[in-house]
Amino acid sequence: MKKFLVGLLTVALAASMLVGCGKKEEKTKTDNSLKDVQSKKELILGLDASFPPMGFTDKKQNIVGFDIDLAKEVTKRMAIKLKLQPINWDSKEQELDTGKIDCIWNGLTISPDRKKVMLCSESYMDNHQVLVVPAKSKIKSLSDVKKQTVGVQKGSTAADAVDGAKELKNADIQLLGDNVQILNDLGNGLDAAVMDEVVAKYYTKKDAGKYKVLDDSVTTEKYVIGFRKDDKALCNEVIKQLKAMAKDGTLKKISTKWFDEDITTIK
Repeated sequence: MKKFLVGLLTVALAASMLVGCGKKEEKTKTDNSLKDVQSKKELILGLDASFPPMGFTDKKQNIVGFDIDLAKEVTKRMAIKLKLQPINWDSKEQELDTGKIDCIWNGLTISPDRKKVMLCSESYMDNHQVLVVPAKSKIKSLSDVKKQTVGVQKGSTAADAVDGAKELKNADIQLLGDNVQILNDLGNGLDAAVMDEVVAKYYTKKDAGKYKVLDDSVTTEKYVIGFRKDDKALCNEVIKQLKAMAKDGTLKKISTKWFDEDITTIK
């Protein structure tokens, strides 16, 4: 009987220890993301510095763009500095996870895969993936693309959109480093390109008569800001500031500067 009671107590004690460990593991990780950037008085923004008009390097070697102006205003209101950190877009998730940057803010499209590896903010702008061709191209629509060579940026949602477009299933898809390279090769090895509409329209306006954007959209998307999975406090603060900017008209002012109209969606 004594042996039985001792055994029973041993099992009960072991069980209580397991339950205690379980509770400890279930504790929510403390979110110091906002406190951390406030403490260092700096937000490090990761971007592809060749993605106009969202974020790109101008002739004076300054990084400028729509997203850059938004981030500058947000950090100004947060009373911290903004550090712009160009990254390899194909390895942006690693840059974020290793703490080299605090967020990805540069025409980042939300997708199921990205939601698995990062915290995606509320959308602040809609986007479309469009087909761009040389101005004198015989390609008039997606259905005209057969076995032609189509360029897309590696690691982008343009590449995902191409994979899912039945009209482009027979095309020769070329994955390249950035959209600037793609546009330089358009008509010189590439017959067409798929990219974000804002980028395509920027270049067709800047280099009038050189390219044309077809009316067909490959897919419709939404732009978000990417944070580390547990950095909810920082994400919420940035969105709070963007909403304040929408309310006082600053968001509209910045959008009009770059797009001649307010195309933002955050309220």
